Amino acid sequence: MAHKKAHHHASKASHKKASRRGGVDRRSAKHHPVASVGSSGGSHGMASYYWQGQMTASGARFNPGAMTAAHRTLPFGTRVLVTNRNNGRSVTVVINDRGPFIKGRIIDLSRGAAGVIGMTQSGVAPVTIAVLGRG
Repeated sequence: MAHKKAHHHASKASHKKASRRGGVDRRSAKHHPVASVGSSGGSHGMASYYWQGQMTASGARFNPGAMTAAHRTLPFGTRVLVTNRNNGRSVTVVINDRGPFIKGRIIDLSRGAAGVIGMTQSGVAPVTIAVLGRG
Protein backbone atom coordinates (compact mmCIF):
# COMPACT_ATOMS: atom_id res chain seq x y z
CA MET A 1 0.00 0.00 0.00
CA ALA A 2 1.36 3.39 -0.91
CA HIS A 3 2.33 5.80 1.84
CA LYS A 4 -0.32 8.31 0.75
CA LYS A 5 -3.14 5.78 1.05
CA ALA A 6 -2.07 4.71 4.54
CA HIS A 7 -3.20 8.10 5.85
CA HIS A 8 -6.63 7.96 4.21
CA HIS A 9 -8.50 6.72 7.28
CA ALA A 10 -12.05 7.04 5.98
CA SER A 11 -11.70 4.87 2.89
CA LYS A 12 -13.32 1.47 2.60
CA ALA A 13 -9.95 0.00 1.69
CA SER A 14 -8.46 1.20 4.99
CA HIS A 15 -11.25 -0.42 6.96
CA LYS A 16 -10.93 -3.67 5.00
CA LYS A 17 -7.17 -3.66 5.52
CA ALA A 18 -7.61 -3.08 9.24
CA SER A 19 -10.10 -5.92 9.57
CA ARG A 20 -7.54 -8.27 8.00
CA ARG A 21 -4.79 -7.17 10.37
CA GLY A 22 -5.90 -8.88 13.55
CA GLY A 23 -7.60 -11.83 11.90
CA VAL A 24 -9.67 -12.27 15.04
CA ASP A 25 -13.27 -12.05 16.13
CA ARG A 26 -14.00 -8.32 16.31
CA ARG A 27 -17.13 -8.82 18.43
CA SER A 28 -15.10 -9.01 21.64
CA ALA A 29 -13.74 -5.47 21.18
CA LYS A 30 -17.14 -3.78 21.39
CA HIS A 31 -17.51 -4.69 25.06
CA HIS A 32 -14.48 -2.64 26.07
CA PRO A 33 -13.87 1.12 26.13
CA VAL A 34 -12.09 2.61 23.13
CA ALA A 35 -9.46 4.10 25.40
CA SER A 36 -9.37 5.73 28.76
CA VAL A 37 -6.70 7.08 31.05
CA GLY A 38 -5.86 4.89 34.01
CA SER A 39 -4.78 6.04 37.45
CA SER A 40 -1.12 5.45 36.49
CA GLY A 41 -1.38 8.02 33.69
CA GLY A 42 -1.32 5.41 30.91
CA SER A 43 -4.23 4.72 28.62
CA HIS A 44 -5.96 1.38 28.44
CA GLY A 45 -8.13 -0.44 25.98
CA MET A 46 -7.92 -3.40 23.60
CA ALA A 47 -4.86 -4.36 21.58
CA SER A 48 -4.74 -6.55 18.49
CA TYR A 49 -1.84 -7.66 16.33
CA TYR A 50 -0.96 -8.02 12.68
CA TRP A 51 1.55 -9.99 10.69
CA GLN A 52 1.13 -9.29 6.96
CA GLY A 53 4.07 -7.89 5.03
CA GLN A 54 3.29 -4.38 3.84
CA MET A 55 4.61 -0.86 3.86
CA THR A 56 3.96 1.04 7.07
CA ALA A 57 2.63 4.58 7.18
CA SER A 58 6.11 5.74 8.24
CA GLY A 59 7.51 4.40 4.96
CA ALA A 60 9.37 1.40 6.41
CA ARG A 61 8.68 -2.16 5.30
CA PHE A 62 6.67 -3.99 7.99
CA ASN A 63 8.66 -6.62 9.90
CA PRO A 64 6.34 -8.98 11.82
CA GLY A 65 9.17 -10.01 14.17
CA ALA A 66 10.18 -6.48 15.16
CA MET A 67 8.98 -4.79 18.34
CA THR A 68 6.76 -2.25 16.57
CA ALA A 69 3.16 -1.10 16.67
CA ALA A 70 0.51 1.00 14.99
CA HIS A 71 -1.22 3.83 16.85
CA ARG A 72 -3.71 6.40 15.57
CA THR A 73 -2.05 9.57 16.89
CA LEU A 74 1.34 9.03 18.55
CA PRO A 75 4.29 10.32 16.49
CA PHE A 76 6.41 7.80 14.59
CA GLY A 77 9.43 6.80 16.64
CA THR A 78 7.61 7.04 19.98
CA ARG A 79 8.54 4.24 22.38
CA VAL A 80 5.58 2.78 24.25
CA LEU A 81 5.38 0.23 27.07
CA VAL A 82 2.43 -2.10 26.43
CA THR A 83 1.26 -4.28 29.35
CA ASN A 84 -1.20 -7.15 28.92
CA ARG A 85 -3.68 -6.65 31.76
CA ASN A 86 -4.64 -10.36 31.70
CA ASN A 87 -1.17 -11.63 32.64
CA GLY A 88 0.99 -8.59 33.55
CA ARG A 89 3.53 -9.20 30.76
CA SER A 90 5.00 -6.09 29.09
CA VAL A 91 6.88 -5.18 25.93
CA THR A 92 8.42 -1.95 24.66
CA VAL A 93 7.49 -1.13 21.07
CA VAL A 94 8.21 1.70 18.64
CA ILE A 95 5.31 3.31 16.80
CA ASN A 96 5.90 3.07 13.04
CA ASP A 97 2.41 2.71 11.56
CA ARG A 98 -1.13 4.07 11.80
CA GLY A 99 -4.07 2.13 13.15
CA PRO A 100 -5.92 0.29 14.45
CA PHE A 101 -9.05 1.30 12.58
CA ILE A 102 -11.42 -1.05 14.39
CA LYS A 103 -13.64 0.48 17.06
CA GLY A 104 -12.57 -0.44 20.56
CA ARG A 105 -8.89 -1.00 19.81
CA ILE A 106 -6.13 1.41 20.81
CA ILE A 107 -2.98 -0.25 19.43
CA ASP A 108 -1.99 -2.86 16.83
CA LEU A 109 1.16 -4.76 17.77
CA SER A 110 3.49 -6.64 15.46
CA ARG A 111 3.22 -10.42 15.82
CA GLY A 112 6.59 -10.50 17.60
CA ALA A 113 5.48 -7.98 20.22
CA ALA A 114 2.15 -9.78 20.67
CA GLY A 115 4.07 -13.00 21.36
CA VAL A 116 6.15 -11.34 24.08
CA ILE A 117 3.03 -10.36 26.03
CA GLY A 118 1.24 -13.65 25.38
CA MET A 119 -1.67 -12.55 23.20
CA THR A 120 -1.14 -14.47 19.95
CA GLN A 121 -3.60 -17.21 20.90
CA SER A 122 -6.44 -14.85 21.78
CA GLY A 123 -5.67 -12.28 19.06
CA VAL A 124 -6.81 -9.41 21.26
CA ALA A 125 -6.07 -8.46 24.85
CA PRO A 126 -6.85 -5.66 27.30
CA VAL A 127 -3.70 -3.56 27.65
CA THR A 128 -2.31 -0.49 29.32
CA ILE A 129 0.01 1.68 27.25
CA ALA A 130 2.49 4.16 28.68
CA VAL A 131 4.54 6.53 26.52
CA LEU A 132 8.26 6.22 27.34
CA GLY A 133 9.60 8.84 24.95
CA ARG A 134 11.12 9.19 21.51
CA GLY A 135 13.71 6.94 19.86
